Amino acid sequence: MAEEIISESHSSREEEHVAPNVARFARKQGGWTAIAYILGNESFEKLASVSLISNMTTYLRTKYNMGGVFLVNVVSIWSGFTNITPLAGAYLADARLGRFLTLLFGSLAAFLGMGLVTLTAGIDKLRPPRCQGNIHCEEPQSWQLAYLYIGLGFMAIGSGGIRACNIAFGADQFDTNTEKGRAQLKSFFNWWYFSFTIALIIALGVVVYIQTNISWFIGFLIPTCCLAVSIVIFLIGRRTYIRLKPQGCVFIDMAKVINAACRKRHVLIVPTASSLYDHATKESENELSVLRHTDRFKCLDKAAIIVDRSSELNAEGVAKDNWRLCSVDQVERLKCVVGILPVWVAGITCFITMEQMSTFGVLQVIQSNTKVGNFNIPPGWMGIASMISLAIWIFIYECVYIPSASKISKKEARLSLQIRIKIGIVMAILCLSVAAFVETRRRDLARKEGTFISPLSVGYFLPQFILSGLTEAFAAVSVMEFLNNQVHETMRSVAGAIFFLSLSIASYLNTLIVNLVKLLSGLHGKKEWLGGHDLNDNKLERFYLVIAGLGVLNFMYFHFFASHFIQTFEESKRRKTVLEERVDYVDLPEKKP
Repeated sequence: MAEEIISESHSSREEEHVAPNVARFARKQGGWTAIAYILGNESFEKLASVSLISNMTTYLRTKYNMGGVFLVNVVSIWSGFTNITPLAGAYLADARLGRFLTLLFGSLAAFLGMGLVTLTAGIDKLRPPRCQGNIHCEEPQSWQLAYLYIGLGFMAIGSGGIRACNIAFGADQFDTNTEKGRAQLKSFFNWWYFSFTIALIIALGVVVYIQTNISWFIGFLIPTCCLAVSIVIFLIGRRTYIRLKPQGCVFIDMAKVINAACRKRHVLIVPTASSLYDHATKESENELSVLRHTDRFKCLDKAAIIVDRSSELNAEGVAKDNWRLCSVDQVERLKCVVGILPVWVAGITCFITMEQMSTFGVLQVIQSNTKVGNFNIPPGWMGIASMISLAIWIFIYECVYIPSASKISKKEARLSLQIRIKIGIVMAILCLSVAAFVETRRRDLARKEGTFISPLSVGYFLPQFILSGLTEAFAAVSVMEFLNNQVHETMRSVAGAIFFLSLSIASYLNTLIVNLVKLLSGLHGKKEWLGGHDLNDNKLERFYLVIAGLGVLNFMYFHFFASHFIQTFEESKRRKTVLEERVDYVDLPEKKP
């Protein structure tokens, strides 16, 4: 089976090398037929990964006796590593293996990691003894932590292949050079979120309940089996996918451009069509894959300026040293990445808010009254409120708002990316403000009763988790759409990696902020705001307000600066194609999905 898959992948690359346009468009591939398999794979993969991730805080608290800052550090660092490995996945997808094989190998690595973590739940010797009461807990031994970290590490490595390529591979199935393809791509980003969210809402509640109230081993075994199913679905649809061949490592090209631009920083030649090295357009197999020259970030144009033709070009007109002279296409690819950074930075603070709900938010619920009648609500279920709010908004937006507004305006009507991201930032601020208020109430009631568990009902925590879901619905989806629309189709793996890199940075920043707040709040003998196993001894609401303050600064930054870097899809599209006059006379085959 593996030999057949790899053989198919290599034969596909050979076909594209001989006749790139025919290889991609001669057969009926891609479109919603391929997307059905991709979304099926994605739904089961997300069910598997989030079933573990969403309840990992509870698992480490109850089975590994972790608490306070140490637990938050472990979860945040693991989350950060999980979101930074897509950079390596993007390199493999774009330069070596292609997105299909990178997704496949990433899924297999994640499956191995989940299997190891599942064993920690099934074998008692792999965990420390249970706590005696709520305070006196034996810490896990070093070798037990090492085994756990190995399992989590394989899951993180697997996520590097999956997260860098799943969105990009789905986007590859649409022809963005047609109006229909562009409309389908816009809907794909929302339906991508919607499909796996619905699957998680239906199944995650059952899985988390089993983990918390029946058996952690069975509760971990179920998502491991789901990941196996996702791999099978992905392989069944392998003949329907459009597979773009690797185009080379864009990260190395970026380093070349930066190096060449720095070397020529004193050059005063004005960039013109005759002075710029545009050899990539002439040698490209498909002219539509070459980026045209733009006037933004002119300092980078110096990397493509030909200073001395005799010393920089050979007899064929090719650069002798591509670390000193880069093509316009290479320069424009770096410009694409530079152009998305301001908006990308604005998303990081929103993701820090989401990070709080998966760690401290769950710890709040653990020390609250989770009984509804005779039924105990598992703390991990609170994440379902976020998913439900996300899914409801996407359904209303795609199925109610857009059709109704388009019918009234007689044209496609969508909320602009600027508006959606601003709403997401406001939701993040409200989420933390509400969480601070509820935490104050929870702790005061616990102290009044003199108990470890506060009598405050679990229902009071729903608003903060709902607002966290809306933050993701508005900010995360919009940032993901922006990144994919602003780069060329051959760079979508990079766009996916950059998106998850923002999540990684948010996790590491959260770890840094948590430890700084703990350190600074304890100066001069004062009681620390964070730390220990008991939230009742902390000042968690003050930490929430600090993060909310960062959200206010982020809103000002986005409104006055970053929002100006968001361009319409049509403007970005003009950067992704060659000059219009070339298209007028080049006989290119019609693209069909």
